[in-house]
Amino acid sequence: MSDIISSDGSEEPEQVKSAPADRATEGPLDESEANAVRPYVDLGGVKVLPRDGLQLRLEVEEGSQRVVAVGLDYAGSTLQVQPFAAPRSSGLWHEIREQIADQIAKQGGTTKLVDGPFGPELLAEIPAAVAGQPGSTRLARFIGVDGPRWFLRGVIAGEGAVNPEAAEKIEELFRSVVVVRGKTPMPPRDLIPLHMPKTAAEPGPTAL
Repeated sequence: MSDIISSDGSEEPEQVKSAPADRATEGPLDESEANAVRPYVDLGGVKVLPRDGLQLRLEVEEGSQRVVAVGLDYAGSTLQVQPFAAPRSSGLWHEIREQIADQIAKQGGTTKLVDGPFGPELLAEIPAAVAGQPGSTRLARFIGVDGPRWFLRGVIAGEGAVNPEAAEKIEELFRSVVVVRGKTPMPPRDLIPLHMPKTAAEPGPTAL
């Protein structure tokens, strides 16, 4: 996950930001743009708005026990989100997208660059280990939005990767995510810290 966007510290040309033209009003929102009175679930680097049928999972790194991603199961689809620190004036998605495609190719998968509702996205076919079904693959959509001093990456699987009606529902869920960058200085590409919601004691699925 986060190793896809690790940096070697070398100088890199500035990349333009990649985001929907209406991002500041329709999302994904920065904390400064969100409605402060809405009942968001606080997960640290992101806030999620509860809705019927939404299940929350936190993905925890073995060893460090650090929360490295938020998984959302909704309407037959799964959405994994990760918020990263980013430069104020330039974006990360164009370069990260290429790194994701390279990594999937090394795994024996394929990717196709398409224009989606959030801008450029990758449609990926990734080898999957399925008992008794050699050569199985799974489909996923890699989406990304550059915001003010942050970058939000999403991975859509399940119905949202193949069914247009389901895709609209999971895309709206991605739009509803609020990123909390915070004021702490962070190197670009570092994962903005995530944590369990205050109401949850376990990292397993939680109904929202």
